[in-house]
Amino acid sequence: KETQSRRCSSSDGTEDSDFSADLEHAEAPESAHRRSSTRLTRASLRLSQSSQDIKQGVDRDETPPRTPTGNAPSSESDIEVSSPSNDLEDERLAKELSLKEAAAHDLSHRPKRRRFHESYNFNMKCPTPGCNSLGHLTGRHERHFSISGCPLYHNLSADECKGKATTRDKQTEERTLSHRQDENRHSTRNQAPTDRQLRYKEKVTELRRKRNSGLNKEQKEKYMEHRQSHGTSREPLLENITSDYDLELFRKAQARASEDLEKLRLAGHVSEGSNMIKTIVFGRYELDTWYHSPYPEEYARLGRLYMCEFCLKYMKSQTILRRHLAKCVWKHPPGDEIYRKGNISVFEVDGKKNKIYCQNLCLLAKLFLDHKTLYYDVEPFLFYVMTEADNTGCHLVGYFSKEKNSFLNYNVSCILTMPQYMRQGYGKMLIDFSYLLSKVEEKVGSPERPLSDLGLISYRSYWKEVLLRYLNNFQGKEISIKEISQETAVNPVDIVSTLQSLQMLKYWKGKHLVLKRQDLIDDWKAKETKRGNGKTIDPTALKWTPPKGT
Repeated sequence: KETQSRRCSSSDGTEDSDFSADLEHAEAPESAHRRSSTRLTRASLRLSQSSQDIKQGVDRDETPPRTPTGNAPSSESDIEVSSPSNDLEDERLAKELSLKEAAAHDLSHRPKRRRFHESYNFNMKCPTPGCNSLGHLTGRHERHFSISGCPLYHNLSADECKGKATTRDKQTEERTLSHRQDENRHSTRNQAPTDRQLRYKEKVTELRRKRNSGLNKEQKEKYMEHRQSHGTSREPLLENITSDYDLELFRKAQARASEDLEKLRLAGHVSEGSNMIKTIVFGRYELDTWYHSPYPEEYARLGRLYMCEFCLKYMKSQTILRRHLAKCVWKHPPGDEIYRKGNISVFEVDGKKNKIYCQNLCLLAKLFLDHKTLYYDVEPFLFYVMTEADNTGCHLVGYFSKEKNSFLNYNVSCILTMPQYMRQGYGKMLIDFSYLLSKVEEKVGSPERPLSDLGLISYRSYWKEVLLRYLNNFQGKEISIKEISQETAVNPVDIVSTLQSLQMLKYWKGKHLVLKRQDLIDDWKAKETKRGNGKTIDPTALKWTPPKGT
């Protein structure tokens, strides 16, 4: 009994006095490893021992402890008994075991998967007046933020859109099943249509016969009342205009286009909340934009715009652009071609005669200009568009605009070189062309302020070249600012500011002197020789007479 009592009251889990101290130290690592790898077994053992103690009562001291399987251990190394100091730890392990077993059957603690509409930015709102942004034209999403997906704009409710989506899904399944049935037929060019196809053709013909020839008086009044109430903020009523079959086809096309725009939004091509167009597809180039441009809100929500490089119309998708290019007859800007040398041409476009083109050109320019405020009021301006021609057409290089009647004799109101043609000499060609027109008009010109950062750099570089060329060719002893201005058509204020920046203007004994710095002239000569005469304006190639004031 004394030995059994000692064995049960052992507090460190080692052997009693019958074993040597060396054996204790030899088995200690093995016991520690067993404790770390069988924690749950210890907890289960304690629960098993507690149940056995209740059954055995006072006989507990006379029988050795049993393992969880109910068998008596063969030696002390087969079982590990917890000490009273580890009771709290064993209870905690038992609770963890029970929680894990319960969690294996209960998934409520797991985070819910985000639904599709939860990826939206809820700070955005649909631009349609009176719309709460709930529902979607496709019937597959919970929210929308554009007119293309707005049920209210299309005179529908969210429930109606869901019902139409269910109907479309059923029709798609039926069509897929019928196609599978026809897979065994050989596909030849002169193959006769199947009975199913013939029945469908007859059905469509019958449906289209039922369309009304026109609207009655009540329907016309209803349509006019709808248009007066909502204007362009709602889609016109389309019922009874055509057959139900054709109207349903149109609704399907709208839903499909809306779904494609939703995919573009998820792919990152739509910028939420910023109304900032990030990129434009322009011809064979994809250009990153620099500034915000006031495109219509429906287009401004898109991260990418697709533009025709000839007529400058902007579109929402590559598919629309491809269809447009198939029927677009424009290959050069509208207006008169007033300059051509090689593959470089300049067209004079009147903002009054070609209003849409000039407005689109201004919206395009605002994507790359910061200080531009002219977008839609283009009638008082003339636009001079420079193009580069190849076998596909005349591609837009840049342009500048000027007022038809400028009180301050500005020869440029806005000037832009397209990003893909920058740093190639086209900017100076545009500036030189603007001063060439001023020479023909026998006026002194200057650009309208404020100039953009790149515009200011380009103009200062151009004025520097003009002055150094004039001084290099000048052979007299006395020179005046007025003579330089009349010869170059550059405003005297711009000449003085350029001379000051070059440190060529000095004040001595009450007079202003122009210093002829030969070092700057030599540097300019070296650059001109290295650059060549590729990007220059030939005055003899200009065929233009100044337009009369309108």
